Amino acid sequence: MFNMRNFVFAVGHSHPSITQAAAAQMDLLNSNTRFLHDNIVLYADRLSATLPKKLCVFYFVNSGSEANDLALRMARQYTQHRDVIVLDHAYHGHLTSLIDISPYKFRKLEGQKEWVHVAPLPDTYHGIYREDHPDPGQAYADTVKSLIEEAHKKGCKISSFFAESLPSVGGQIIFPTGYCKRVAEYVHEAGGVYVADEIQTGFGRVGSHFWAFQLQGEDFCPDIVTMGKPIGNGHPIACVATTEEIAASFTANGVEYFNTFGGNPVSCAIGLAVMDVIEKEDLRGNALRVGGHLKQLLHQLQTKHPLVGDVRGVGLFIGMELVKDRASRKPATEEAAHLVRRLKEERIVISTDGPWDSVIKFKPPMCFSIEDAERVSTCIDQILGELEDSHQKENCRS
Repeated sequence: MFNMRNFVFAVGHSHPSITQAAAAQMDLLNSNTRFLHDNIVLYADRLSATLPKKLCVFYFVNSGSEANDLALRMARQYTQHRDVIVLDHAYHGHLTSLIDISPYKFRKLEGQKEWVHVAPLPDTYHGIYREDHPDPGQAYADTVKSLIEEAHKKGCKISSFFAESLPSVGGQIIFPTGYCKRVAEYVHEAGGVYVADEIQTGFGRVGSHFWAFQLQGEDFCPDIVTMGKPIGNGHPIACVATTEEIAASFTANGVEYFNTFGGNPVSCAIGLAVMDVIEKEDLRGNALRVGGHLKQLLHQLQTKHPLVGDVRGVGLFIGMELVKDRASRKPATEEAAHLVRRLKEERIVISTDGPWDSVIKFKPPMCFSIEDAERVSTCIDQILGELEDSHQKENCRS
């Protein structure tokens, strides 16, 4: 069975190197993190080598939700501001603090808090500025600037801009060029910090870079980066990386931060093993090659099937949007759900994302192969053909 949405097991299920590292360390020692172990130091060094130099302080936790909650606390402590800017349709975790900054969730629950400001999703396919705009990155960044100005008029102060480096729940969105750099400038001018949520996109999934935020260029660097899920290939470990200045302010209030299990010897042994596998098996290169091939196959389907409105993505982070017709770009939600059901019958597990659940998301383990991509594409081709034949028959009857 192919699992096209299991980015958690980034290097593949039950990888022997991960299993061996976990078992060996468990057999030797596992301790809580009040007692410093070599593994946490070694792992911090390995992570540091993948990040810009200013992100040199690491806090290890147990889940992406814990990481994002900690990042939120850090941002508020450092800036002494409360308000947060997030993107529409964003999801950052299941803790109460994160539901509050996740429009994907809070709109179905208690609604938007007064200290949360929602910026338009920089979606150049459905959004207010599209692919024909001369500079969508600047245009979307200016919507954040406007939010900041509105907040200031109300006497509010911005602690942070919180965003996935590639919004996933929002529909596998690729930020337009220059967006993040300009947003960071506006947020810094307002006294806030930029938090990059890399929980779904980090560790080489985009292929060309280790972190998705690096797609925005060498002159852009977040102030805080959160990571989880693929960091432990299914084992509960996550991390927050930040600057010395932010870390110092976080501890300056005299309230000790302590996490009983975050960064324990077994978790860090697994984290080190994951890094080894990514490097030794060239999984970044594989994500680039196989992802490029899969994207090409999906573009071929786009030329053949009118239901396919858009194909977007990088590496093994790809979205295929289904539409009723390409002129109006009306989302084909029912057809997307049908495709997911039919693929499951073919033992291919996939799911939808986006505001209308019309985007088929492709985030398989990074060991996904060319042959796997071709089989998935062939099955999608067949099912889309069946859907279009069914639509034609319905039109003839009507």
